[in-house]
Amino acid sequence: MKAWTYQRYGTSEVLQLTEAERPKAAGNEVLIRVHAASLNAADWHLMSADVALVRLSSGLRRPKNPMLGADVAGIVESVGPDVVRFKPGDRVYGDLSHHGNGAFAEFACAREDKLAMMPAGASFVEAAASSMAALTALQGLRDAGEIAAGQDVLINGASGGVGTFAVQIAKAYGAKVTAVCSTAKVDVALRLGADRVVDYTKEDFTVGGYRYDLVLGVGGGVPTSRVLRALKSGGIYALVGSSGRGMLRRLLLSPLQAIFSSRKVRVVMAKENGDDLRVLNGWYESGEVRPVIDRTCGFAEVPEAMAYLGEGHAAGKVVISVGE
Repeated sequence: MKAWTYQRYGTSEVLQLTEAERPKAAGNEVLIRVHAASLNAADWHLMSADVALVRLSSGLRRPKNPMLGADVAGIVESVGPDVVRFKPGDRVYGDLSHHGNGAFAEFACAREDKLAMMPAGASFVEAAASSMAALTALQGLRDAGEIAAGQDVLINGASGGVGTFAVQIAKAYGAKVTAVCSTAKVDVALRLGADRVVDYTKEDFTVGGYRYDLVLGVGGGVPTSRVLRALKSGGIYALVGSSGRGMLRRLLLSPLQAIFSSRKVRVVMAKENGDDLRVLNGWYESGEVRPVIDRTCGFAEVPEAMAYLGEGHAAGKVVISVGE
């Protein structure tokens, strides 16, 4: 099969289209003929090793695993002997990060408990855009953030992959949502249902009279001490993604902050979960949550798509159409 791989760290020029061995489904695994895959910040960090912790887990000098691509949507080609939920021909989607990635290829394998049937009416492109980012938003708001109806919730980084899902999911829970984004993305945030939009180029959400029950921050660009000022007593700051040093610092300091402050800081560590994908399916089919797709690229354009992702200006998801 054809697959995009990388043998050294760097920017998108390290990606190569290669002939790779087609994986085989064993045990509780499902082999998927890939129809679409989407890009995540995690792919960029793995490829470029711009976060120091990547080299500790993925290889100091070069990547141990040459495959990228976590979000996948496609048709089941075959199943292992222990699979009970899926059969050949099923349209499925999910997150492959537990299985060594590999969505930037013609075929990929995944454990059945990490997959779900595609929501009714969804295209492969839409389904591929709705795995890692949507799961991160859901688990960040529900599990780390303990979201509840009627709360005042702020999404910092509301126009990216995780943020666009977070605005919609928070609204689905019945929260009052403030979205923080750049001037060019204000209209996107409003279309997603945000009750209020803060343009960070003109306004600092950490100053002024607004206080929030929950802040979901994507990327950690605002110092924690400033975010805590914007929380109500008992409020929660749920942080998605950060630099390796920043993430480590927050993991170490969070227990201390819980002791000395009524405001809590929690780092979101999303997990692949087929059950949560089925929760997302319900919102998709009701029209409450849909992916925002910035652009769709062809399979031959994976390096260009990764370069665009690395610029950090995408409004929503960047998706690769591998083949219908």
